[in-house]
Amino acid sequence: MTVEYVRLEIRRAVRDTGFVVFGIGLPVLMYLLLTNVGGTRGVDGWKTMSMVGMAAYAALGAALSTGTGVAEDKSTGWLRQLSITPMRPGQVVLGRAITGSVVVLPAIVAVLAAGGLANGVRMDLWKWAVITVLLWLGALPFTLLGIGNGYRLSAQTTGVVNTALSLGLAVLGGLWFPIAMFPGWLESLCRFTPANRFADLGWSITDGGGPGLLTVSVIAVWAALCGSYAAISYRRSARTA
Repeated sequence: MTVEYVRLEIRRAVRDTGFVVFGIGLPVLMYLLLTNVGGTRGVDGWKTMSMVGMAAYAALGAALSTGTGVAEDKSTGWLRQLSITPMRPGQVVLGRAITGSVVVLPAIVAVLAAGGLANGVRMDLWKWAVITVLLWLGALPFTLLGIGNGYRLSAQTTGVVNTALSLGLAVLGGLWFPIAMFPGWLESLCRFTPANRFADLGWSITDGGGPGLLTVSVIAVWAALCGSYAAISYRRSARTA
């Protein structure tokens, strides 16, 4: 039953033209503008760093947007129907998380493609592949966070909250501008934010290394917290549906 549920949600997600425009097109446009205006023109290192950061931002936004669909389903009574099926709360949340992972991938690929085709970013083929996979898998905490918000909040509030989270996490995580530009105390704090560690999955590859223990630990902790939040929110929502 979980497999059929996932297939249904994926079909619904890929038909959403709003996601295509804002979830994929907007990050690509932002990336091209940030890397081809003013003093940033022709700075290859910045184009590579910004590419990874903007791909992380696109993935983050796409992952959180899963929660908006959850909230809309709750308002239409779809959650009530799910609550009377044999599916357990964990299965429902997992199904939604898998759906979120599917819609995250095109957002990542689109920004990376813009970097390679439009901005001339050059890396070994294996680096492109590894960055894509790491960002795809690393977006899980944000998918779960969005799902939790969707089960707990109304559709309108979920959209506002997830948009605010997307923007706030992007700024604090250094996805648009390097956190080295921040005051020292804020820079140190930002290194522990989930968005910064998420983008570091890709930055570490472009730097010729790999994700460090801090990066993996922060993402794992946030995945556990957001997963628990999503499951608790679903149970609460199912009881009141």
